[in-house]
Amino acid sequence: MQRLGLRHHCALGALAGALAFAPAAAQAQDPATDDQAPDLVDAADVDDGNVIIVTAQGRAQALADVPVAVSAVSGELLEKSGVADIRDLNQVAPSLLVSSTGNEANGSARIRGIGTVGDNPGLESSVAVFVDGVYRSRSGNALSELGPIDRVEILRGPQGTLGGRNSSAGLINIYTAPPEFEFSGYGAFTYGNYDAIKIEGGVNAPLGETVAARIDGVYFKRDGFYTDVTNNTDVNDRDRYLIRAQALFEPTEDISFRLVGDYSKKDEACCAATFVQPEFAPLARVSPGLDPFTRPNGGPALTSTSNPIIPILLGLGQDPRALSQSTFNRNIYPTAGRSYAGETEDYGISGELNWSFGNVTLTSITGYREYSNNQASDTDYTTVDILYRAPGPDAGAREFKTFTQEFRLNGTAF
Repeated sequence: MQRLGLRHHCALGALAGALAFAPAAAQAQDPATDDQAPDLVDAADVDDGNVIIVTAQGRAQALADVPVAVSAVSGELLEKSGVADIRDLNQVAPSLLVSSTGNEANGSARIRGIGTVGDNPGLESSVAVFVDGVYRSRSGNALSELGPIDRVEILRGPQGTLGGRNSSAGLINIYTAPPEFEFSGYGAFTYGNYDAIKIEGGVNAPLGETVAARIDGVYFKRDGFYTDVTNNTDVNDRDRYLIRAQALFEPTEDISFRLVGDYSKKDEACCAATFVQPEFAPLARVSPGLDPFTRPNGGPALTSTSNPIIPILLGLGQDPRALSQSTFNRNIYPTAGRSYAGETEDYGISGELNWSFGNVTLTSITGYREYSNNQASDTDYTTVDILYRAPGPDAGAREFKTFTQEFRLNGTAF
């Protein structure tokens, strides 16, 4: 007997199909061979044989039977590890790094040091991100606050068969906590430095014998850790919230349908920076062998008047404090009237249908999402008005509308 898995994934016009076979010997260890379709099990659930179950290949499998490098992290482990954000996942998955450059919403993930980093809206991360089975083209926003998480699966290496052409470095599957047929609720409050306040809560309730629903919300606010001396304001703050509503319909043991809708918004200033000294100074770089104004340690003398750009900047009104401060100083000196303010909206709806036909299970995941972002930036990072990207929909704005449809047929044949 041969195991047959068929997956067809369409995202933004990109099609990725796969036909995979596995030995019949794996049938005894694969819960997906049961007559009834298995529920998505927690990636850290361990049975009597200490077998970790994951869905890294689109079907429930023992982790030892998955022929790809996978790190499976449960929501419980994330909570115990003190992970407050997906960006903190490197505590439990060292090969993963999530970072951002000139725009917090355009952050991206890197696995094993490989990834796509940049502020270009046309770039899609080479580490594909899926949330509840729906592809997120803007991975930076997908890796933000997500509320309660059931599990996270990090697949290392090329995953074109499962994640499409963009997943050349890896794939991150995030599964949020689904509705349950038992009434429950939770709430949490966190306070940190820079007056960071995080409030989250939710409620889960059965609406009958076949319908359950839940709603979760997260609010996070923090003062900026950079002080804009010129404009007397804080920069690199956080002000964001998320709300997610779900419904689960299970009319029979063979059919289940999950509907998920979410909305998130960010209204915060990002991403200011100070000059790195003395080893690196963007405004003082010269060609190799043509650097007559170096410090004894070999670093460029950013504040030395021997550097021809310094008298020009000072003459144009550059605040000299910005050129002589420590790299780790929390004061910045941008142009008067310039801003780093930005706004991001991300929302969407998705539906997942699982229908069991004996030894074969049909899965259909349909998703539609809209995303918009505009981010101001005093990109020269100096008091002199050289390069500036203004806020608002007419300057620096980006909008995306994404429709995805996935059909997956899992089971046994022949």
